[in-house]
Formats: sequence, structure tokens, C-alpha cells
Amino acid sequence: MHDLVIRGGTVVDGTGAPPFEADVAIGNGRIVEVGRVAGRGAEEIDAKGLLVTPGFVDIHTHYDAQATWSERLISSSINGVTTALIGNCGVGFAPCRPERRDMLVKLMEGVEDLPEVVLTEGLPWTWQSFPDYLNFLGGRRYDTDIAAMVTHAPLRVHVMGERAEAHAEATEAECLEMARLAAEGLAAGAVGISTSRALAHRTLDGRHIPTLGAPEAELEALARALRAHGSGWLQVISDFDDPAEEEFARLRRVAAVAGRPLTFSLLQRESKPKFWRWLLDRVEEANAAGVQMFGQVMGRPVGLMFGFELSQHPFLTRPSYREVAHLPLPERAAALRDPARRARILAEPTDDDALKVRLNNWDKIFPLGDPPDYEPPPERSVAAMAAARDMAPEALCYDLMLERDGQAILNRPLLNYADGDLGAIREMMTHPHTLMGLGDGGAHVGYICDASCMTHMLVHWARDRARGPRLPVEQAVKRISRDNAAAMGLADRGVVAPGTKADLNVIDFGRLQLRAPEMRYDLPAGGKRLVQKAEGYVATVLSGAITYRDGEATGALPGRLVRGAQQAG
Repeated sequence: MHDLVIRGGTVVDGTGAPPFEADVAIGNGRIVEVGRVAGRGAEEIDAKGLLVTPGFVDIHTHYDAQATWSERLISSSINGVTTALIGNCGVGFAPCRPERRDMLVKLMEGVEDLPEVVLTEGLPWTWQSFPDYLNFLGGRRYDTDIAAMVTHAPLRVHVMGERAEAHAEATEAECLEMARLAAEGLAAGAVGISTSRALAHRTLDGRHIPTLGAPEAELEALARALRAHGSGWLQVISDFDDPAEEEFARLRRVAAVAGRPLTFSLLQRESKPKFWRWLLDRVEEANAAGVQMFGQVMGRPVGLMFGFELSQHPFLTRPSYREVAHLPLPERAAALRDPARRARILAEPTDDDALKVRLNNWDKIFPLGDPPDYEPPPERSVAAMAAARDMAPEALCYDLMLERDGQAILNRPLLNYADGDLGAIREMMTHPHTLMGLGDGGAHVGYICDASCMTHMLVHWARDRARGPRLPVEQAVKRISRDNAAAMGLADRGVVAPGTKADLNVIDFGRLQLRAPEMRYDLPAGGKRLVQKAEGYVATVLSGAITYRDGEATGALPGRLVRGAQQAG
């Protein structure tokens, strides 16, 4: 008797091989058989006509705080994710002395848009060292497995104190101490080290992330710790504006010192729409020379979602809006419907030039829709729709956001949409030296909800795309399962094969669909966050237990902290 048998499904096994019909038998949290299973299961799922895939592996999340107070890593876990990596972008909460907690909270608030009051109320702070932080997570249970990285900013603040915030150059002794602490974290179970070199990563009062401009000697000290450990990777955020040739060469040298893979965010910028090609050319050269480097990409635009209930929208700074911004949404929506207030808000300018580019660029703003459209054509922009209706675009934008009692959402792609379609993204996704990531689950909770990008990968790229070529479903599944698991050193998951961890999705592919994000007020201190549901996941299985059935939680929480690299079963 098996614990669970999934009968007659179309198996997309994660290797990129063509789909095939088979049963999948599970026992003791592992896949026992794939084929014609004669034995019965204590529980069985009739998967005839359904896809059976590996659970998805999300390599770029920020559930570092949420994992300390919540057992559910939503929205990732309700979109087929069974393993999530935290500790990205060099920000986290360990190691940390009590007197430095405020700095790390303010940094996470600024970099990842998690309100200070949420973090202050939610974080239990039962740790100081990174191993103690992992021990705390290791004592909890979840609806996904989680893995963690050592984060550079807390290391720097812990070792250098105020000098780190002032971006002082670390002494040789300080570099060695950071490397020692990183090695301690890796030995405790971290799967890598992350850092940020991005100008945009700063606290709300404008202070840059302490790791900005960290010299090569400091990065190499961390790289040597990774080399000595023998597994794991480096994750980096960089603007590549130092100039680009020097910054890429620096990171390539650091990766060579580490002898481990280095992954960095690869995005198409509006200001440099072809720069991603230059970066991929350099990545090819590095890999040809034996230095493993991977661009990390996402299969849809990265941007802002706008709405009167969200944290960002085009009228956010206008005085007549700010007068009512504090009201609960129903009262606020009623006030915004008043013709006199509407006229005042529309007449007021957005004075900040940077905000104009982000918030008032009407030909780059689109209704998101339900189901959401992440590759909208130019004629769906607010500017084009307004011209067709002989309206001012800001007036149409205002009216669109008031739909659904003020809960309607518009989308402003900032990255990956410079050409007005996803052709560039398709090239990035199909490159041999890229990985699928950047969903940012647990972060930017008031205006971004990209943890659903795994579902979007299947819905848009493997089934529905109409504005260019699609991807075979077996390739789409491979990119978000085995490829990510292998890159992280988790060889025990990401494929449907005997001996591997029983992390699976059973999917009604024809019915699979994302819904529009919705706002929930369930964070500590009543903080708000966007959550995006999906339809069509018949079951998600983690370590052999069904965690979600038809999108509803079963109560099973088999997810645990993954400590270090994992060998195949």
C-alpha cells in the first residue's frame, strides 16, 4: 500500500522530455514508482487528462520576515511553489545585535517595501547569530520548503557598525570576520551568499544599502568562504553602471575566486533596451572560460501596479488626494467620486520629475484586467484608450481606478517591456545561461505581486501567448523546476522520478488561470499585502502530503527548512 497514488496523469517530468501518461506512487515523502503502478494508495488522485509536474522552485523570494510569523508563504505556495529561497538581494535579519535591529528593519522597509510597523510587531528577534536564525526557522513548519542565504548587509552592519552605514572601506580584519561569519552561516545550512550593489536599494530616508560599492577585496573574502564550503552560489543585484565593463569584470573575478555559480538579475531597461544582450554576451564568455554565471530573469514585465487601494498610483502626491488618503477605502472611494474633488485632483500637477516618469507616463500604463494581461498591446494603454474616447489620459486613468468600488488595478511595466512586447524576455528565457526567478514573493507587498510568475509561465508561455511564439510545456516546466533546483544544489527535487522528493503539482492545464491580485489586511499590525490566486491547481503535494486541493489549504504543513545542498534520492 502506497501513501498516495496519482493515477493516469500526463507527466511533464521536469527534464524537458516530452509528456507521457503514467501513474505516480508516493511513499515516505518520496516518489516510489513512475509508470503503471499496480499497488493501491491509501489516497488516490484521478489525474486522467491532467498534468503532473514537479513542484516549482522559486529562487528569488523575500519571505525572511514572513517565515518568522506565518506558516504560509503566500502567494508563492498557492501558485505551485514547493521550495522557496529567502535571503536575496543582500538584505535579511541575521546576524544582528539588539542595538542594530532598527537599521535592518529600516533597510528591509526601504529595499523591499515591508512597512516598519509590520516588521517591528511581527519579528520575534529570538536570535542574534545567523545559525540561531536558521535554528528558529528550522523549528517551524510551512506550506513550502524554504532555503536561505547569508545576507551581506547584516554581515557588514554586524562587523562594522556605523562605519558600514557610512560605506567605509572594510579593513582586512573586518573582511576576514565577515568571511568567518559567512562560513558559519554556510556550515549551518545556508545555500549561498547574497549582496546588493544597486543604487535603488536604500532606506526610506534615502540612505543607501551598506553593501553599495563594497570593494572587491571584501567580495573576494566572502567568495573564498564559499569556495572553502564547496557548495552554494553567489546572488548579486547590480546596476552595472560602474561603468558596466568594470563592474562585470569585477563580478566575474569574484565568481572565479568562489569557484561557484554567480547569479544576477537580468532585465530589459527602458533607458538601455539592448543592454541585456551585452550582458548575456559577457555571460557566454565567462562560462566558456569556466566561470559559471547566470542571468536571472522573469517571464513578464517588472513594474508597479496602480490603484487607489495600493501603495502607488499617479495621483498619490497630489494635495487634494492626500486630504482623503487616510480614509478607509469605501469612504475614500466615495470622496474621490465627488466631481469637485475629481476636478481638483486632475488639475494638480505631479511636481517630481522622477515620479512623472514612473507614475504619469500614460502610454506605459495599462488596465491589468481579470484574468490579468501581462503582454498588453499599445492600443490598450491609457493614452491610446483616452485618445479613442476623446478624453484626457489622466481623467481616464482616474476613472478606471475607481471601478470595482476603487479596487481596480492598473499596471505600469518599468522593466522588460521597452519594446511593447515580451520578445526580449523570450530570448532571455531560452538562453542556456539564464534561470527563472525575480518573483520577489514577500516583498513590495503594496504594489507588486509577482510571486504568481510560475503560474504565468505555464498560462502565458506554454498555452495562451498570441503576440509571438510560445514555449513547449515541457520546456516551461523544466525552467521553473529542475533548472532552478539544480542551480541551487538541490538535486533531490525538481523532477518526477523514483527516489526524488515527492513535491508535485496536479494541474488542469485547460482551466489554469491567474486571477487579479486582491488586497488583504492580514500582516502584523494590520498591514496590507497583495495576494494573487490561481485556478486549475487540482492538488499541490509537498513531501508526499497534499497541501492545497483546488486552491484551498488542506491544513497539512510538511514544509521545513532545507539545510545546504541536497543529494539525489
